[in-house]
Amino acid sequence: MLALVPLALSLASCARPATTTSDPSRPLELLVITEPETLDPRFATEAVGLRVSRLLHAGLTRLDPETSAPVPYLAESWRWDDPLTLRVTLRPGLHFHEGAPFESADVAATLAAFASPQVASRHARIVEPIARVETDGPLAVIVHLSRPHATLLSDLELPILRRDQAARPASAGDDLDGLGPYRLTRRTTGDLHLEPTTGGAMDAHHAVEVRTVHDENARALRLESGAADVAVNTVSPTLLPAFDHAPVHIVARAGANLTYLLTRSDEGPLADVRVRQAIALGIDRQLLAQTLLGDHATVAGSLFPPGHWAHGSTEPGAFTRDVPRARALLAEAGLAGGLSLDLLTSTDRLRRSLATAMAQELEEIGLHVTVVPLELGTLLARLTAGDFQLGALQIPELAEPNVLRVFLASASIPPNGANRGRVRDAEIDRLLDEGDRQADLAARQPIYAQLDARLFDRLWIVPLWHEDQVALVSPRASGFVPSREGRLLGLAAIP
Repeated sequence: MLALVPLALSLASCARPATTTSDPSRPLELLVITEPETLDPRFATEAVGLRVSRLLHAGLTRLDPETSAPVPYLAESWRWDDPLTLRVTLRPGLHFHEGAPFESADVAATLAAFASPQVASRHARIVEPIARVETDGPLAVIVHLSRPHATLLSDLELPILRRDQAARPASAGDDLDGLGPYRLTRRTTGDLHLEPTTGGAMDAHHAVEVRTVHDENARALRLESGAADVAVNTVSPTLLPAFDHAPVHIVARAGANLTYLLTRSDEGPLADVRVRQAIALGIDRQLLAQTLLGDHATVAGSLFPPGHWAHGSTEPGAFTRDVPRARALLAEAGLAGGLSLDLLTSTDRLRRSLATAMAQELEEIGLHVTVVPLELGTLLARLTAGDFQLGALQIPELAEPNVLRVFLASASIPPNGANRGRVRDAEIDRLLDEGDRQADLAARQPIYAQLDARLFDRLWIVPLWHEDQVALVSPRASGFVPSREGRLLGLAAIP
């Protein structure tokens, strides 16, 4: 199949519509792989739904696309009155898409709704440290915490809804008024039409068509023909050279993410750390990053990507492939005769290829790994139920280290969170709590360095690499650059 794409691109170039790229009135087309489950920001968790919902809605803060630090968005400014009290001044003169003025009552109602058991938002844990929110006139709110919470400013990226809609029952999100740079004007199967707005958090200049195209060859053809304008992480890195002579160009930025192997480490053979160490030593992470990922990934020497303020000091070479040592560890664990394991992954072509390559490498150390590709919903259901041995996963947004609480804290074991590996470690819990209490980044960094070292020592998860955010961009969308988290607000900046 890989060899078919350059041929398809060549054929497509012969039949490119003459007006596709030259019509300035045509909406910019953004390609996505899957249709969003929901655009309701209280419930959107999968990548496409979350990122598109952030085009329609806005929070008090947003993440800086370069540093991932929180910066003002709907907020004009803020100050800490004490470690438990944050005063936020709102930007004046902003309006929701349907015309209602944005005021402090909207903020208070939204944060209450995210916390409400009746609403049952999937993001309720984010507002758990907030004891109450009081308004101070129409353009100021005072956030009172129940305990010191280092990540509050990042957490306030949660989108603000209109006060009369904030506590509505869950919906597809189509009818929720927003403050983002776009408003949704049409939704059909596989297609979302977003119109630019003014008067909200950010002005946009071009309409955007969000088109779901499941097949990678079809996505490539749309990009090459000029029918599509932006695609972020939707084309396999090995296919990028096929676009050398296409009208689109490649824009890449180091990603704030982590791709890793999840292990069911609380039972069975993977409960032995020596087996997990053997797996880490059996995978040639550098080779896979250079080949299947097209050199658009950095081998993970820390949970956090290079340049992140919490980046640790573990060397990537700590798990350079070492087949003899991996075999010796398996022998020490009493598994010299080999071991059969299942590796769950998604049905995405690139993810299947990476999983298959890792399985072949692990075969050489005596592990017989069967790759099991699953649709995303089925994959997550099996991982959540504990019905797995190995799973290939990614934390797509690792800007704030406290997100690791969802994946590693004892209190986050399903159904209370996404600690699907069933990690129960008092030291990890202590470090997560300590990092959450410290507001100063300089004080937090050594805490997360200890967390990093503990995880690399025990390998409940096996860090693999940090993947670049890679966008294919047409001349019409040449101003677009993805953020380190893969967010899409750069669409609004296209002149």
